[in-house]
Amino acid sequence: MTQYNNIHQTSNFAVLSISYEKADVETRGKFAFFDDNIKNFVERIHQENLGDAFVVSTCNRTEIYTTTSNYLFVAEEYCKTIGVNLSDFLQFANILTKEEALNHLFRVAAGLESQIIGDFEIIGQIKKAYARFKKERKNSNPFLERSINSAIQISKKIKNETGISNGAASVSYAAVHYILNNQKRITEKNILLLGVGEIGQNTVENLVKHVYQPKIKIANRTQEKAAKISEKYNIPNIDYGNFEKELQDTDILIVATGAKTPIINQAHLRNGKEILVIDLSIPNNVDKAVSELENVTLIDVDELSKQIQETIQQREKEIPKAEKIIKEMAKDFLEWEKKRKLAPNIHHFKAVLKNMERNEMHNFYRKNKYVNINDMELSDKMIQKITSRFAKYIIDNPLKAEEISKLMHEILVEQPNKEFNEKH
Repeated sequence: MTQYNNIHQTSNFAVLSISYEKADVETRGKFAFFDDNIKNFVERIHQENLGDAFVVSTCNRTEIYTTTSNYLFVAEEYCKTIGVNLSDFLQFANILTKEEALNHLFRVAAGLESQIIGDFEIIGQIKKAYARFKKERKNSNPFLERSINSAIQISKKIKNETGISNGAASVSYAAVHYILNNQKRITEKNILLLGVGEIGQNTVENLVKHVYQPKIKIANRTQEKAAKISEKYNIPNIDYGNFEKELQDTDILIVATGAKTPIINQAHLRNGKEILVIDLSIPNNVDKAVSELENVTLIDVDELSKQIQETIQQREKEIPKAEKIIKEMAKDFLEWEKKRKLAPNIHHFKAVLKNMERNEMHNFYRKNKYVNINDMELSDKMIQKITSRFAKYIIDNPLKAEEISKLMHEILVEQPNKEFNEKH
């Protein structure tokens, strides 16, 4: 009979994860996985006949998902590919197997394991990582296909049916969120961003994403860096030395610089023009005294952090709803796997019944010279009904599946053959 041993399943599923929880930015950078590593890694895995493995690598995590029981050997091949020691990797890695690994994948996809809870960008990165893996792998892996598709469905369902991604949960998005909620006719506002470090870049990205064709200009002490960001987002940049002149026409000033002392003070904002100033710098790079000017509204990181804290508290309340969805869909996945595991037994059982039907119909036709179509339909229905009962029994009693399948094979195939041989 057909066995299931060679089909990837949850019992062989594992994940090795390095994330922000145990490793800082510099450490995570050592284990980053780039596109030009994919081909070598996939080739190594298949040369060693280790099953399948794909890697999700982001700024917050690097994770190896694999369908082999020898996951440490996969980790060793991964480390060879990126040029690090296995012992260094294992020092920071969390290893999960079987249903725990599957549940981890679903939680990651749901944004429950993100540094900022409810961050759904990770599901896009999982999809891209698996697509890159498939491109090199060529052949499909039904288990991984199903698990990734389930993760995508979980992500969508949680996003649509819970409030776990509502509100502003990063300083850069909180700044844009504030602008969206407190400024009218945003597309007409002149926005000037000083500083294009990580926070500055994230702010630009959020502005471009959430405001239709924003009138934004950027400035940075390093002109080369400003030019790169300018080109990436198709927005103008100005010479840093000219920002004071540019301020005369600015409606919204965002400061994300890294100076030790304030670079914006009252003298810069005395033209009487109404202006919103958002200071994303730590320490403050905008003198708090500017808020004393009648035309100036000043928002700093402390103010935005209150907004973020409220968002996080609201998102945390949604965690039980998200976990309930994961539990339900994980159950569906395991039911699918159970049926898939037993499919060869079910198909064999049905094939035996169909063979019996053909023989009986042949004998009937030989004796009576006709076969009524209604008789054929009735026998098909009977076979389907008997097969369904057999399938339900072995799915509900997986520990007895092989024993029952073997017993039915003996009754329906071996015993009739034995009787036939004895007669002839």
